[in-house]
Amino acid sequence: MTKGISQAILISKSLFWIIVLPGTVTVYLPHLIATRWSPTAFPGWGNWQLFALIPIGIGAAVLLHCIWGFAAVGRGTLSPVDPPKKLVVKGLYRYVRNPMYVGVVTILLGETLLFQSLALLEYALVAFVAFNLFVILYEEPTLRDQFGESYEHYCRRVGRWLPGKRYSEGG
Repeated sequence: MTKGISQAILISKSLFWIIVLPGTVTVYLPHLIATRWSPTAFPGWGNWQLFALIPIGIGAAVLLHCIWGFAAVGRGTLSPVDPPKKLVVKGLYRYVRNPMYVGVVTILLGETLLFQSLALLEYALVAFVAFNLFVILYEEPTLRDQFGESYEHYCRRVGRWLPGKRYSEGG
């Protein structure tokens, strides 16, 4: 019973942080940007809009897969105030260290196509720079302190942003 309650609490916290963090970055702010710079921002459903659904769908799938891994494997959420308790090196994290951010930027690039908006492209670039700074200045030092040599080993084998060799804990 206690395990079921703790799982329900973890799922609830994860859902909350999905709304607050990626919800703000990928839905609320792009909506404000698209409608502020062009009140009739959506150009209608054409080929570009249909094509845009591909990166949006892939980015959302990547994001949700990573959030699930944080909860199921790491026993935490995507929020820096409630991070995973265990280093997550499974799933997409075997190929790239920051797939969640890659997923968010992929969604933003899809929205750029969807709305055909230069302002959204600029926002996506600013978001990537902000993510990169956050990762370098906060996340990586924090993970080094928390997980020590296992995180160092992971960093030596898996790229920060681009997929490389598949990670295996033994090699």
